[in-house]
Amino acid sequence: MNGYLADQAFIPAHHQPAVLIDLIHDQGIDLNRLLRHTGLFQEQILSGEARLSPHGWLQLIHNARRLLPDPELSFRYGQRLFPGHYGAISALLGNAGNLHDALQVFTGFSKLVFPLLGARLTVTDRHLCLHWLDSCGNGSEHRFVVEAAMAGLASVTRWLSGERLPWAFQFRHARPSYPEQYQVHLGDTLYFDGQLDAMILPRHYLESPWPGASTIAWRAAKQQCQPQLDPLAGGDSFRLYLYRQLLQNVASPPSLQQLANPLQCSPATLKRRLRDQGCHYQQLLDQARLHQAIHWLQFHGYSTEQVARQLNFTDSTNFRRSFKRWSGLTPAACQRALAATMGSLYPA
Repeated sequence: MNGYLADQAFIPAHHQPAVLIDLIHDQGIDLNRLLRHTGLFQEQILSGEARLSPHGWLQLIHNARRLLPDPELSFRYGQRLFPGHYGAISALLGNAGNLHDALQVFTGFSKLVFPLLGARLTVTDRHLCLHWLDSCGNGSEHRFVVEAAMAGLASVTRWLSGERLPWAFQFRHARPSYPEQYQVHLGDTLYFDGQLDAMILPRHYLESPWPGASTIAWRAAKQQCQPQLDPLAGGDSFRLYLYRQLLQNVASPPSLQQLANPLQCSPATLKRRLRDQGCHYQQLLDQARLHQAIHWLQFHGYSTEQVARQLNFTDSTNFRRSFKRWSGLTPAACQRALAATMGSLYPA
């Protein structure tokens, strides 16, 4: 199997999940209620032996939200997450010499630092974008997970760099009725109803040196982390590994059979495995096409016609029809919204 599975118990419960457990327990909430249906018991967590699957972690998040319906919970959780005390991966993040090093942890070592999400880094001559990707079929908890990841990355980069980086935050979900918690924890540069869950920053921050980093500690931690990754999928989940395969061949995507062959399984088996991860082939393919189209439109300035050609559509009409099916918007409407966003980030 290439990449980790959503029901695979490999996450130390006393690491990232315990941060949420402590946060909820501090509010006087009974731990037995919090751990219900997760397969965890308090004694196992304290022993350091308990392992949790991504699905179990999502159940823990569901329980926490139900028991403590606080709109700031995701942000407060995220701000406690990184760099954490998770062994080599925390040492790797804590010794990042610049933003590029830190983002490498989230793009290349997601299995160890935050297995519920993967990340894609896009860098142009003017800006960088970290696009958060669903790794495990997060379902109704995806918004919480994304908010926690964004708050966590903003917090840890502020701590490591010694300054508050002027991140812009772009969300797929609708603007909340009361966005004050976003402004308090993330700042004022917020965009909702977008097509990506992403964090955007001027490029010049990428390689500015950070104080306090140890090159030796960074290299040693990286060597310790590397054997914990999948030889083929790296730090990705099985779902995200297949998504990246489709993304790399987005103009001429492989069929379900072609995806199944190197995995040494039948298309029916691959369908079943994808269903277990909360998705299906066509969904992943549509996501890959939409995401690549958005990246070309938003960050590279392509026209609708150029994107249609790059995606190997026979004509622009077919592309517009497909784009509307993927996103709910026409390419022109999406491009206007993206132009407004980028224009406010980088005014002339």
